[in-house]
Amino acid sequence: MHSGPEPLHLRITFKEKCFFFKCPESYKEFFSSLLPDPRIFLYTYIRKEAVLSSQIEGTQSSLSDLLRHEIGGTPGGFAEDVSEVSCYVDAMEHGLKLLADGHPLSLRMIREIHARLLANGRGSAKQPGEFKRSQNWIGGTRPGNARFVPAPPDLTLDCMGALEKFLHNDPITTRPLLKAALAHVQFETIHPFLDGNGRLGRLLITFILCAEGMLSQPLLYLSLHFKRHRETYYELLQDVRLHGDWEKWLTFFLNGVIETSREAVATARRLLDLFENDRVRLESEAASVLRLHAALQTHPILSTSAAAKRIKASQPTVNLAFRKLTALGLIHEVTGGNYGRLYAYTHYLKILNEDGEPL
Repeated sequence: MHSGPEPLHLRITFKEKCFFFKCPESYKEFFSSLLPDPRIFLYTYIRKEAVLSSQIEGTQSSLSDLLRHEIGGTPGGFAEDVSEVSCYVDAMEHGLKLLADGHPLSLRMIREIHARLLANGRGSAKQPGEFKRSQNWIGGTRPGNARFVPAPPDLTLDCMGALEKFLHNDPITTRPLLKAALAHVQFETIHPFLDGNGRLGRLLITFILCAEGMLSQPLLYLSLHFKRHRETYYELLQDVRLHGDWEKWLTFFLNGVIETSREAVATARRLLDLFENDRVRLESEAASVLRLHAALQTHPILSTSAAAKRIKASQPTVNLAFRKLTALGLIHEVTGGNYGRLYAYTHYLKILNEDGEPL
């Protein structure tokens, strides 16, 4: 598929519950180094992860819904779901900024991210940013018939304190991918908050890999793998809790890393091919049309006003550029109104929306 190194090479063997884990140095740049400018994909990849992770919890909004919401065009009937996904994006971006500014992964940071995650939507009344003060459970209608009952409130801080030490390599240093896999299970098992644990637990994977320097850009997300194998995902978490079956979980997790990294690179290459093919079609067009096409590569849904700011052109010029791209079949109008129109980069969104339908 490409001439560079494979996105990820891992060899894992299990013998008498001892883990041999090998990850070459080239993994640090396994994804970003394969793309000419990975920043092109940051905006949409982060938002696709937010949509997929939220869909695992039952949210019904799509990537297109989220992108429309962010520029003031929330589809009717999806306001609450889209608001929750938007909070996920905010929580992720805030956490990544904290890490970039030198803040370590800590309980304070986790609570701060949780407060942003539950700022709006159904979980906003469930103590955002605070560890649980009442018992929660997974499945069932009460602890007595639940599928799993996490740590009680009075032990939550101690359990999370132990997890924080583990994240800081206390008592031993743990390889980053292995750390992310183990920490995710432990966080989900502690279930420290009344709501949002699943989403925050998946965010934690990305934060660990970025904090450890394994990702120079946050472009690897496992929510697609977890969504595709949702029942297996939950079963393996439960098997660790009840039977200590870490081997199956780690195999599932690391296979997901391999699968997700390869698919992410393949998707990025498909998008780059699309951009180049469309650019060739536009070679004879006005400069404003080319600039609008470039803007749509990073923000595949735009309003005319937002586009005017991005390409620094007058409203009439932008309107003409939108009409030209529409006539060529590159974009389509998604609102159906005369005012506040939004335009989508048709084939770009088609590629990104693969596997992105709600459960």
